[in-house]
Amino acid sequence: MTRLFNDPNDFVADMSRGFALASSRWVRGVPGGVVRSTAADEPTVSLVIGGGSGHFPAFSGLVGPGLAHGTAMGNVFASPSTKQIASVARACDQGRGILFSYGNYAGDVLNFDQAQTQLRSEGIDVSTVVVTDDIFSAPVDELEKRRGIAGDLVIFKIAGAAAESGHDLPEVEALARRANQRTRSIGVAFSGCTLPGADAPLFTVPDGQMAIGLGIHGEPGIDEVPLPSAVQLAELLVSRLLAEAPTSSHRVVPILNGLGTVKYEELYLLYGLIHPRLAEAGLEVVDPEVGEFCTSFDMAGLSLTLLWLDEDLEPLWSAPCSSAAFTRGEFASGHRPTAFTTQTASTHLQPGTARDASPTTDHPDPPPASATSQHLGREISVVLTRIAEALDAAAVELGRLDSIAGDGDHGIGMQRGSKAAALAAGEAAEAGLGASAVISEAGEAWGDVGGGTSGAIWCRVLSALAHGFSGDLTPTPAAVSAALTDTLDAVRAFGGVDVGEKTLVDALAPLAEEFARIALNTGNTETPAPGAVTPSSDQGDITLFAQASARAARVATRAAESTADMAARRGRARTHGERSRGTPDPGAVSLALVATEVADHLERRRRETSAPHTIPPNAVTTRPADVSRKAARS
Repeated sequence: MTRLFNDPNDFVADMSRGFALASSRWVRGVPGGVVRSTAADEPTVSLVIGGGSGHFPAFSGLVGPGLAHGTAMGNVFASPSTKQIASVARACDQGRGILFSYGNYAGDVLNFDQAQTQLRSEGIDVSTVVVTDDIFSAPVDELEKRRGIAGDLVIFKIAGAAAESGHDLPEVEALARRANQRTRSIGVAFSGCTLPGADAPLFTVPDGQMAIGLGIHGEPGIDEVPLPSAVQLAELLVSRLLAEAPTSSHRVVPILNGLGTVKYEELYLLYGLIHPRLAEAGLEVVDPEVGEFCTSFDMAGLSLTLLWLDEDLEPLWSAPCSSAAFTRGEFASGHRPTAFTTQTASTHLQPGTARDASPTTDHPDPPPASATSQHLGREISVVLTRIAEALDAAAVELGRLDSIAGDGDHGIGMQRGSKAAALAAGEAAEAGLGASAVISEAGEAWGDVGGGTSGAIWCRVLSALAHGFSGDLTPTPAAVSAALTDTLDAVRAFGGVDVGEKTLVDALAPLAEEFARIALNTGNTETPAPGAVTPSSDQGDITLFAQASARAARVATRAAESTADMAARRGRARTHGERSRGTPDPGAVSLALVATEVADHLERRRRETSAPHTIPPNAVTTRPADVSRKAARS
């Protein structure tokens, strides 16, 4: 259990500040993470790494000469945002190109890819090598789907040494890619980890059992076996990795990594059993490493990584490097200090301030908004505040749903992102911006502060929706319907997902379809209840909006509930697809909750603008959070 913290929401900001102060010999803080506090005599390719916090020394502890030039630091077990990554990359850029490298997780891929696109549009040459060393996360014929665990160290070390040697970007990328292809890892755990402020671990392992194939974000293992002896564990680790040997090379680097509470004495005991087994297999061990290189808070577990060397990789692995957590050899030439070496990291300021602190590309000022659009912007700000309140209340339940097969951070991410979005929307509305600009500002804030997969996707959702609210007049139901369809298309393309894969899209697609059916009056043959207001009344569009939103929210809620029957096929939960059956997808549940808040607001507005009438028969009465609890109990 993590015992030392103030506000759990400030854990990463507080930790980052202390790390930058204690490690100023190697790093200095910049918005979004840390970068080197020293510079080589000549410009080099810049290696930018990153990921969620909670894995030290990955990722911030691996910044320094011969290793990374900077790291983007996400919230606990959540990928850094696009804005954080771009900020760190700009601070590292030396004019010779940038290599991104990180573990293969959905949120990291989405956000690093977005940052890469953004930086390339600014004329900065960026390439990417994704780490995929975990042999249990996908079969050998689907290497591109494997996730990255302690093999991160290998790829970062090879790429950092290649950059230090003066190689150009294509050469650094090729060497890092080759290192990834020749690296394999396997992890085991004896107990799960507990996030700051949580009162229970993300997963548990039964007494007398050991989990195999765990993730580093608190994802449960793929399988459980009786707790082995040290001899049996050494045999299991070595045999599984050698069965996947990617090459006939006989020179290997073993890295025995502690994940949190399995300490050095036990690790050395185990390595004493691993080394002779590698020798018996005809392998020559080169520069082994035993220690903590990629952790998971207080998880009781460990991993074994093997790198199969070749004549190009071996000198890079053995080359000098120096960082707060990993140092070997001495540099022939020094690295001069850069300015502001004592600056503290400003990775996670309060929502609404981190966005202003980060350098970014210039955005043109939005055109002056009409009074109608400004009024709508203020109303949208109110809705976003209510959405944030609802997600805050549901955060624990959403996290519980996510912990069944994932890492349990969905509730926290939605909580942080929606609060930041509401604050940004309020500031934009107060400044007199129109509806489209208010939504766009909210989307940027959600993505920046929320981070992770949910932050990236909700940034895209709001950005796409904003197009439906451009112009001086209140949008028609048809325009909003078109915006919802465009949003669905944008999310499908952005995340590479579709209906049936147990994601947010399983709720968004039927929501958009049902809203269009009612708003466009296509196929609606239902007879209104006695006394109900119809779209042809004097209330006009507000009634149609309220009825269409209510029906769409109900459909989305049912669709979210039905995802309990599916096996996850995307994201971190994909590895535990069958385990996810019986539990609704947290992304779909949270989208349905958002839709419910919008529908409830529009129903209140309809009542305010009309004389007393019968509540429409399709008004929303069941919240998705309640539905998820029912599904979980069933």
